[in-house]
Amino acid sequence: MGAMETIPAIPLSDNDRWRRVLARDRASDGAFVYAVRSTGIFCRPSCASRRPLRVHVRFFADPKEARRSGFRPCRRCRPEVASDPRRTLVARICKTLAQSTESIPTLAQLAETFKMSPFHLQRVFKAAAGVSPRAYAATLRLSRLKASLKNGEPVTGALYEAGFGSSSRLYEMAPAALGMTPASYARGGRGTAISYTIGTCPLGRILVAATARGIAMVSLGDSDAELEGALRGEFPHALIARDDASLKSWLASVLRSLESGEPDANLPLDVRATAFERRVWQALRAIPKGETRSYGEIATAIGKPTAARAVGHACGRNPVALVVPCHRAVGAGGKLTGYRWGVARKRRLLAREQGTRRS
Repeated sequence: MGAMETIPAIPLSDNDRWRRVLARDRASDGAFVYAVRSTGIFCRPSCASRRPLRVHVRFFADPKEARRSGFRPCRRCRPEVASDPRRTLVARICKTLAQSTESIPTLAQLAETFKMSPFHLQRVFKAAAGVSPRAYAATLRLSRLKASLKNGEPVTGALYEAGFGSSSRLYEMAPAALGMTPASYARGGRGTAISYTIGTCPLGRILVAATARGIAMVSLGDSDAELEGALRGEFPHALIARDDASLKSWLASVLRSLESGEPDANLPLDVRATAFERRVWQALRAIPKGETRSYGEIATAIGKPTAARAVGHACGRNPVALVVPCHRAVGAGGKLTGYRWGVARKRRLLAREQGTRRS
């Protein structure tokens, strides 16, 4: 069989890649491979092998890069072997979208280029990439903008180079997509003040971080150092300071949510998200305590019945544990799949909620 066709990936952070590895996300096969230093082996994200410790893991864009670094392919998942002939087609579509910097091609234009019906192209693309061609292209465009801003390009030049037709459209979407104005993002978040506090909960240590607009992050971990490192990794150039007194009431509210299983809908949030992610998160908050919904059921609930994989990605991107209860999203048949803060915590959260509901 031929070599695995690599789908040009939307730029991901290592934290995003690790979450997909934990979830054994088949949609990410071809987007990258992960290697384990302790074994010298590299695998697909979906490999069924036991997950290594995060400290032993490296990520590579493709098998060739992993081999050049001295790793050998896994005999179980065979990361160099093509798993689906349709991936070649999807990779070609991705390259076309990546090269279309003036405007995003319509589905009809892509269908004409690749000599197939728009419906079939959309279905094949979403099955392999997890999102529609247009959503994929829009994310690439935003990634180009972020890269240009980080490299010091002026906002106006970066805007048009990335493919945005007008500045008004960019500034309209900036709060959700960047979490701040383009000029602030260009400074790496400098000038954005974020305060945080850390407490103890039945699941370990818990961090609540906020801007002046609302809660920006709620995360679970085993140590303060782990939580603080994750916060600084998410906002590398923001003005971050611990402020236990100011965030005492918000921490207490989040802890009450954990105890009761009822998230506080009145907590103000300041999180970066796409429109699709926000719809998924709203659906998660509508799931009653003690109940779960499959990714497919959530996709149907938001009017996107074929977007189960994209729903899974949106759950993995949720930065505010408990406030948005993504632990209530499960695989088909109720299977507990990946959770940003560990499947063991997901299991305990569900058990707690089901217990309090019975009570």
